[in-house]
Amino acid sequence: MRNEQRLRTRTYESRAFAERVQLVMSLTSRLNVLPFDDLDARRAVLTEIFGKPIPDSLSILPPFYCDYGLGASFGERVFINQGCFFLDYGGITIGDRVLIGPRVTLSTAGHPVEVDERYDFITHAPIVIEDDVWIGAAATITPGVTIGRGSVVGAGTVVAKDVPPLSVVTATSVVERKRLKPTSAANT
Repeated sequence: MRNEQRLRTRTYESRAFAERVQLVMSLTSRLNVLPFDDLDARRAVLTEIFGKPIPDSLSILPPFYCDYGLGASFGERVFINQGCFFLDYGGITIGDRVLIGPRVTLSTAGHPVEVDERYDFITHAPIVIEDDVWIGAAATITPGVTIGRGSVVGAGTVVAKDVPPLSVVTATSVVERKRLKPTSAANT
């Protein structure tokens, strides 16, 4: 992934990350059982999840799932529909007047693709969604992607590279990027 950074597992930093994930998962569980019309309680829990006050014009419909919280920032008049997943350790920046459909996943983190490295690191890279973007239902945005202002991401689209401003992108497909090296376990 572009702009990839790595967090080594089994370190103080990775333990702090894991503790934060446990806290935010507990907070999202609380958020998702609140009465729908209890806007003040929802806003209070979202402020805890994101670690700072959220814009008054931000609308997040539950259920909502987040794993870290401290990496997300929001512009004005952002609407996030039901069932969205934000894996925000690498940073998610959402501009003004962004519409995010139901079941959208914004994932800034993962693991190295090489088999022998997968358990040793968490990889991460930021996602930037510029102003006036509309992301359709069940789209997935992968680490390191910028979606240019005014663009539309069609429902179900997997976005693995930058989207230029004022573009419409759709579809999913399988594209083999490279062949991985066999592991030492595979050779025995």
